[in-house]
Amino acid sequence: MNIEEFREFCIALKGVTEELPFDEDTLVFKVMGKMFALTGMETFAGVNVKCEPEKAIELREQYNAVKPGYHMSKKHWNTIEVNSDMPDNEIRQWIQHSYDLVVSKLPKKVKEELSKTTKIT
Repeated sequence: MNIEEFREFCIALKGVTEELPFDEDTLVFKVMGKMFALTGMETFAGVNVKCEPEKAIELREQYNAVKPGYHMSKKHWNTIEVNSDMPDNEIRQWIQHSYDLVVSKLPKKVKEELSKTTKIT
């Protein structure tokens, strides 16, 4: 997976925006203002995704490419090294999982707002 593929996958999800809130290198994807994925743009080596704590541990045990979230809560975030032992399709699944997890925690009113948005592709 390269950074363009990562970006295209994330931005195609409903209600997603991309930002550079921390610095000029850290690309952050948010759904309805809540972060679900981020990466470094200059050296695209890994992506940070949110994960249920039990699943996060399972992934770390299953793949050498999965580490506790770099500069994130180690309980709720994983860093997945790209171009490693985890196939791109599975990385996409974990990005989707992160997105779905964040959406599930949104307040009801915000979820309703999200359901009314349309994605321009």
